[in-house]
Amino acid sequence: MDIAIIGAGNVGAALATAWMRAGHSILLGLRDAGKHGELIRRTGAQALTPAEAAQGAEVVVLALPYMAVEQVVSEMGPLAGKILVDAANPVARTDHGADLALGFTDSAAEALARQVPQARVVKTLNQVGAEVMEDTSGFAHPPVMFMAGDDEDAKRTVATLLADLGFEPLDAGPLHRARLLEPLAMVWINQALMRGHGRNWAFAALPRKEA
Repeated sequence: MDIAIIGAGNVGAALATAWMRAGHSILLGLRDAGKHGELIRRTGAQALTPAEAAQGAEVVVLALPYMAVEQVVSEMGPLAGKILVDAANPVARTDHGADLALGFTDSAAEALARQVPQARVVKTLNQVGAEVMEDTSGFAHPPVMFMAGDDEDAKRTVATLLADLGFEPLDAGPLHRARLLEPLAMVWINQALMRGHGRNWAFAALPRKEA
């Protein structure tokens, strides 16, 4: 499958590398391809503008900082019918450190869906760090990756792509359940960066063994 990844920071690079290994073709949406030559060579990705990449793929993954999403999406042209994967977390700096900028009655994913109502938005790939996204090996159980969205066909496609990364995809329900997934990301960030747990861990859904 052709997958457009918008952004080539830690998350974008990790996803491009892992999906390339799984046999997918990567279209990298970049404003400055010159800064990412090594990643382009390593993944065999096409380096395009964000708009070109988005128009060339059925699945478009936003691997962008939350504060950049609205502007970049506004420059990407028509997205009607596209599966738009929102991997951003609305993190803000507060007196308590990193915290959510949205919550309770809204989410970054719902704001994105309002901006591009013709797209099929799926919230996922926001619950672990880039290191786990790039390589899910070595865990006793496949890491879980929740997703939320209003389009069932879009979620089935995304579930397949999550499985290709080595995750156990779990459907959290409609898009407003992104209000649960974005705070879950803050649990990971808190443990990884503030509680000394490190970045090489993930959530898992472990069934109890029958007696």
